Amino acid sequence: MISVELATALRAAGLVWHPQSGDRFVLTRGTFDGEVFTLSDMVVQAHEAASGAVLAFNGTTEWALDSTSADDALWLPREDQLRELLGGAFRTLIRQDERYVVRTALPGAPATEHGAADPAQAYGAALLELIRRATD
Repeated sequence: MISVELATALRAAGLVWHPQSGDRFVLTRGTFDGEVFTLSDMVVQAHEAASGAVLAFNGTTEWALDSTSADDALWLPREDQLRELLGGAFRTLIRQDERYVVRTALPGAPATEHGAADPAQAYGAALLELIRRATD
């Protein structure tokens, strides 16, 4: 799973979340510091409202949390989601010693590598660089 710091950097760089069942997130406000939630049709559902996406917590009266704006949630993309977001730029994921290395390449540009102890972190770092390149 990617770190909250990397997820924050991805959102700040422009990565947009369209909540779907199975997505993981943390709340950026309130007393749930560090608690990871998963969208599920049975527990936490995403609904579209006039003000934007709303995350509804079903059957959680003991939490005293009925719903929250998706703006107050930080998406923690899964490894498969990050790989998909890399699209055609993704070349390989390899294990080198104690780290995973993601190699990406864009047409007309040299290949880049991003390594981390966790493959999702390596994918996330590669995606962050691609987003920054695209928006610079």
